[in-house]
Amino acid sequence: MNKLLIKNGFVVSENTVLDILIVGSKISEISKKIEATDATIIDANGLDIYSGFVDMHCHLREPGQEYKEDIASGTRSAAMGGFTSVACMPNTTPIIDNQTVARFVIEKAKSQGVIKVFPVGAISKGLKGEQLSEMGDLKKAGCVAVSDDGKPVNSAAFMKKAMLYSNMFNMPVLSHCEDMDLADEGTMNEGYMSTVLGLRGIPSAAEDLMVSREIILSEYTGVRVHICHVSTASAVQMIREAKARGVKVTAETCPHYFTLTEKACDGFNTLAKMNPPLRTQKDVEAIIEGIKDGTIDAIATDHAPHHSDEKRCEFAYALNGIVGFETAYSLSNHYLVKTGKITKKRLMECLSTNPSKILGLNSDGLSIGASADISIVDSSKIHTVTIEDFLSKSKNSPFDGFELVGKVEYTIVDGKIIVSNGRINE
Repeated sequence: MNKLLIKNGFVVSENTVLDILIVGSKISEISKKIEATDATIIDANGLDIYSGFVDMHCHLREPGQEYKEDIASGTRSAAMGGFTSVACMPNTTPIIDNQTVARFVIEKAKSQGVIKVFPVGAISKGLKGEQLSEMGDLKKAGCVAVSDDGKPVNSAAFMKKAMLYSNMFNMPVLSHCEDMDLADEGTMNEGYMSTVLGLRGIPSAAEDLMVSREIILSEYTGVRVHICHVSTASAVQMIREAKARGVKVTAETCPHYFTLTEKACDGFNTLAKMNPPLRTQKDVEAIIEGIKDGTIDAIATDHAPHHSDEKRCEFAYALNGIVGFETAYSLSNHYLVKTGKITKKRLMECLSTNPSKILGLNSDGLSIGASADISIVDSSKIHTVTIEDFLSKSKNSPFDGFELVGKVEYTIVDGKIIVSNGRINE
């Protein structure tokens, strides 16, 4: 059986330097100065060892939109970012609202992917918000959650039924919180910048209203709900207060919401166009505080690849979203850890432990007998983001040229080295 020995790495969960021995696909031993003469050795001296990153919210675009991304390219891009598992959203073509499509994604990931892929099924058939999907069938097929991400569930009555129904199968509802009437076909945050640019704005209240609805429904039913891509200060505060009352609500944000503001849209920069939109500095500070105090449970990428033609157009017509796999750790380390906002251990909770718990992936982290899913990073390495080097098919990122501190060096999935010395192993 193959053996892999990681030597002299700083194990974040233990806050000390240790060796890790992997036998086959499992962690066999964690201690100081392990000797194994027949093992492949990774010298992790000066590097940090995290349990494998888990992205609980991404878009792989397959089936149906392979010109933007496919499972092969998307999983390689994710591996370069240190992700050992990803949960992909259902707004593909066709939509993941039945067993056939869910199983296609899983089988394609097994045959062409390089990391673990867990599909998220649709809440409603066709993402129309009219008929509940067959959630039991989706669970049997391998879906780990349900969401109509990209579209909100407009009806409160329908969302209540969805939460109660999904709870029967122990699948969390991942809610895209947006009041479409208030959003009113806006294209960026409603405020100073939208006025300057003459663009129709999306008020923060469009998100806040739906976050409050989901909290009320969760509190009323006793059923858990997860809030996707939190971007506003008010949403953070509502979630904080709900958790204090014992409401079963969890939440995620994305690196772009604690690193950029609406000012990134200046000059009609479509690479900064996303939904929810980039907000204000006040919102950025609130997001960071929410990550720091545990109000926000997870950092997800909302990796949303688009062809260049879908971004190189008038701002109003450009599609929403950015690619995020290959910058997520670097941005989080640079803006949160290196600035002293959070510890490395807290970052591991946000990028690994908590997403795994919320999705029920049963990951035991870095422990003996656990699957050897490991991310090894150089937290002090300075590098410049070059989007043309991304392994994603799409390059729609506003972070091109950013100088960041922290780089993924190794990604290990079930004991297999997928990324080595910052390069994909083919």
